[in-house]
Amino acid sequence: MTTADTNDRSVHPRIIRKLAAILSADVKGYSRLMGDDEVATIRTLAAYRTLMTERIGQYRGRVIDSPGDNLLAEFASIVDAVQCAVEVQRELRQKNNDLPTARRMEFRIGVNVGDVIVEDERLYGDGVNIAARLESLAEGGGICISGAVHDQIENKLPLTYVDLGEQTVKNIARPVRVFRVLWEPAAASEDTQETPMPLTIPDKPSIAVLPFLNLSGDAEQEYFSDGITEDLITDLSKLSGLFVISRNSVFLYKGKAVKPEQVSKELGVRFLLEGSVRKAGNRVRITAQLIDATTGYHLWAERYDRDLQDIFAVQDEVTAKIVSALQVRLTAGEQERVKRPPTNNLEAYDCFLRGLEYRSHRTQEANAQARRMFERAIALDPHFAVAHAMLGLTQLSEITTQWTQDPGALDQLLAIAQHAVALDDAQPAAYETLAYAYLAKKQHAQAIAAAERAIALDPNSADAYQTLGDILNFAGRGEEALTLVEKAMRLNPRYPVTYLWSLGQAYRLVGKREEAATVLRRAVIRNPDYLAAHMLLAVIYYELGREEEARAAAAEMLRINPRYSLAITKKLIPFQDPAAVEQVVNALEKAGLR
Repeated sequence: MTTADTNDRSVHPRIIRKLAAILSADVKGYSRLMGDDEVATIRTLAAYRTLMTERIGQYRGRVIDSPGDNLLAEFASIVDAVQCAVEVQRELRQKNNDLPTARRMEFRIGVNVGDVIVEDERLYGDGVNIAARLESLAEGGGICISGAVHDQIENKLPLTYVDLGEQTVKNIARPVRVFRVLWEPAAASEDTQETPMPLTIPDKPSIAVLPFLNLSGDAEQEYFSDGITEDLITDLSKLSGLFVISRNSVFLYKGKAVKPEQVSKELGVRFLLEGSVRKAGNRVRITAQLIDATTGYHLWAERYDRDLQDIFAVQDEVTAKIVSALQVRLTAGEQERVKRPPTNNLEAYDCFLRGLEYRSHRTQEANAQARRMFERAIALDPHFAVAHAMLGLTQLSEITTQWTQDPGALDQLLAIAQHAVALDDAQPAAYETLAYAYLAKKQHAQAIAAAERAIALDPNSADAYQTLGDILNFAGRGEEALTLVEKAMRLNPRYPVTYLWSLGQAYRLVGKREEAATVLRRAVIRNPDYLAAHMLLAVIYYELGREEEARAAAAEMLRINPRYSLAITKKLIPFQDPAAVEQVVNALEKAGLR
C-alpha cells in the first residue's frame, strides 16, 4: 500500500450504509400557530415532542434529529415504526381534545424503509428523504407509508390502508407508491364503505371537477389548490346547459387514487376534470385535463405557466375549453357571469380562500377564524361581494348555534347580505346569504324570492336548492321542500349532514315521522356534535311518544352546548305559523330543556 493510498483513505473514509425504517413527522400549520401565539405553540410542541420521544424509545427506536417542528427517528423493525406512528397519533388526538380547535397541534407522519447512509449519529440518503416526502402528503393527524413499508406490514397489523397510487415527490427521481394508514375505526369505515348504487347519467352534459393536486411541495398551500377547484366548480355551475356535481361530493375523493369509471358510477356523471396546481412565488403552473369517464378518452388537456396575477384568466380559459369540448351553448347572461372575476386583488383572494378552509370545519373557533379572514379580504377589496356573502354566513352560524347573544346580530346579518347583493346582483352566493337573512327575520316571501334568484343564477347549486327547501319547510310547504332537498342530494350525492336535517324536517312536516327519525339518526352518527339534528330528533321522538329517547336527545344538546336556551330557540326558530313554533318548543320542554 502506498502512502498516497493511505492518505486518500483518511480523507475519504468508507461510507457506512444500513437498512432502516425511518419515521418523519412535522406539524401541520406550524407557521400559523406561531403567528397566533409563539409562547403557547413552543410550550405545546415541547410537550408533544417529549411524548413522541418516549413512545419512540418504547418501540425500540431512536430520535435522529428534531429541528424546528420536525422530528426524525429510525427503527430496526418496520412493524415497530408503524405501530409507534399509530400510537403517537392516538395519544396526540386525546391531548388535542383538551385544547381549543385553533390551538390544536396536529402532526403529519411519513414512514419509509430503505438504504441509508450513516455519519456519526446522523442518517442521510433517499431512504430518509422519501420518509420526509411521505410526511408532507399526510393529513394533519394522519400517516402515510411507502409501498415498501406496506408490502412488509400489510398482513401483520390490524390496520386498513388506502392506496393513493404512485406520487411524484420532490428531489426523488422515480414516483413513489403511497398508502394512507387508517388507524381510527371511524376513518376506516368511512373510506371502506360500500360503493353507493350507480346513479343515472343526466341527458345534458354532466361533469365532476375532482380536487386539483397540490404540487407546490408545501402542504400549507393546500387551501390554494382547493380554492382553484372550488372556483372552477362555481364557474361551471352557473351554466344551465351543464349538470355539475357540488364541492362536497368531489372533495371526498381528495387524496384517493380512484378510477374515472368508478367516479362516474358513484356520482352519476359522464365527464371528469382533473388537474394540478404548483404555486411558487409569483408564478403558478396549472394543468387540467377533461376525460370522458365512460370511455377513458381524453377530450382535452392543457398546461398553463403564468404569473399569479393571471390566475382568473386561466380559470376562464379552462371553463371556455370545457364549454367548447362539450358543445354547451351559453346564454348572453351566462357568458357575462362566467367572465367576471370575484376580485382583482390577489391578497384579498388569498384571504378569502383561507376563510373558506376555516369555515369548512364548522366549529366555533374555526368560524371565528373564517370571519377574520373574510373581514381582511373585504378590507383589501371592499367591493368583493362573495367575501361579504361568506362573512354573512359566519354571522348566521353564530346566531343559529347561539354562539352570540347580540340582539342586533340579525339586523347586522341582513345588512351584510343586502350589501353583498348591492355590490354584485349577479352573485348567487350573495342571494343565498340574503335568503337566510330574510328567513332569520321571518320574512318568508322575501326569503323565497332571494333563494329562487340564487337558483336562477346558479342552476347547479345544490346548496341553493337546499336553502330554498329549508325556507319552504319553515313556511309549512313540506312537500315542495322534499322535492327540492332530493334535487340537492342528486347534485351533491355525497351530501353533508345539513342536507339530512333538511330532509328530516320535510319528512316530519308531511307526516312521515319514522322516516324523519331514521334520517336524523344517520345525521348524528356522521356528526355526533350536530346540535340541530339532536334538537329535531328530540321533537320527533316526543311526537312519536318515545319520551325516553326524546330526553336522551335533549341531553345530547346540553352536552354540546351547556348554555343552550329554550327561550332563545323560541325567539329564533323561523316557522311562519306561530303554532308550529309552539309545537316545537312544547316538545323540547317536555324533553327536559329550559
